[in-house]
Amino acid sequence: MALNSAFRTLSVVFVLMLALTGKAMSQSVLIPSPPQIAGSSYVLMEPKSGRIIMEENSHERLPPASLTKMMTAYIVERELDEGRIAMSDMVPISVHAWKTEGSRTFVREGTQVSVEDLLRGVIIQSGNDASVALAEFVAGSEDAFVDIMNQQAQLLGMKDTNFENATGLPSPDHFSTAYDLAMLAQAIINDYPENYPLYAEKHFTYNNIRQPNRNSLLWRDDSVDGLKTGHTEEAGYCLVASAKRNDTRFIAVVMGTSSSEARAQEIQKMLNYGFRYYESERLFRSGQELIEARVWGGQADQLSVGMTEDVYVTIPRGSRNDLESTVDLDSVIKAPIKVGDELGRVKVSYNGEVLVDQPVLALTEVPEGGFFKRIWDAIKLFFVQLFQ
Repeated sequence: MALNSAFRTLSVVFVLMLALTGKAMSQSVLIPSPPQIAGSSYVLMEPKSGRIIMEENSHERLPPASLTKMMTAYIVERELDEGRIAMSDMVPISVHAWKTEGSRTFVREGTQVSVEDLLRGVIIQSGNDASVALAEFVAGSEDAFVDIMNQQAQLLGMKDTNFENATGLPSPDHFSTAYDLAMLAQAIINDYPENYPLYAEKHFTYNNIRQPNRNSLLWRDDSVDGLKTGHTEEAGYCLVASAKRNDTRFIAVVMGTSSSEARAQEIQKMLNYGFRYYESERLFRSGQELIEARVWGGQADQLSVGMTEDVYVTIPRGSRNDLESTVDLDSVIKAPIKVGDELGRVKVSYNGEVLVDQPVLALTEVPEGGFFKRIWDAIKLFFVQLFQ
């Protein structure tokens, strides 16, 4: 969209009506109520904008079962990204890891297994033994790794989450929420996209034992490419899934369903609803100039103002022409200005609902002008403000 040329000045407020095709503003798009979902809690999120499309009890603290392993994998992926470990590193398997109960990758005590195989064991096979082995390798012990998990949860804004182990095995104070787990899935997808294809792999063989990914939607819906299942008697059947169709992606979370088939069906209903009625739009690109602003007392009289990150919105399909955006700049901008200085805010709304409210930043630097330039600009600014 040619956003630059569409701004109109209203004092220091710039208004963009995103009806860029020249057509009349469209009528409100009609969207039915979300489907009923048979689960204790659920949420449907678009990961680039962070918009919640539908939810129920999404902040209720519940046992996450093996959905916990998403955080285990996320921390390992962070360690890989920061170069502290490598996929080829060999991990010694302890007695503690080997004896961990529940779902298994079937690693053997006293052997060494690569980080890559263990990470696949965690993501695809939901191996508790692989999870503990990686936890010990990264942090020295599972308890120390759990401390990292909880610190990372706070950094991601997971306010209603507390981990007590790296596996999701039942523990009294081990809990999370559908909303927090959607945020974690969002971080996995956005932060480490190079590792995300692991979540779409349907099988993994280790120790001559071939196990399928427990996410049955990988076989039913070609757009589904992750993430993780969970089940304990206490938690019920849980699933975090993500799918991408065209340029739009959704993350769906359901907790506390009655069976593995039920969790797949409920997630499918949520995804189908999201894709049928909503789409994601990139409104502003990183580094894109939104407006040229007047600078006083600088070596230049103008500077570019825009965003330093891509900005997305999730809107009803066919409603792009109903978006309205305003950029509210500081009334007086004086040099020196550094790249990244906040100079105002941009807001994007749809039918009165604010979808975006973010700072706009200087994209170019303007050093302070010489003595006579500053004096001359001060005089001009005095008369400009006098007659406004």
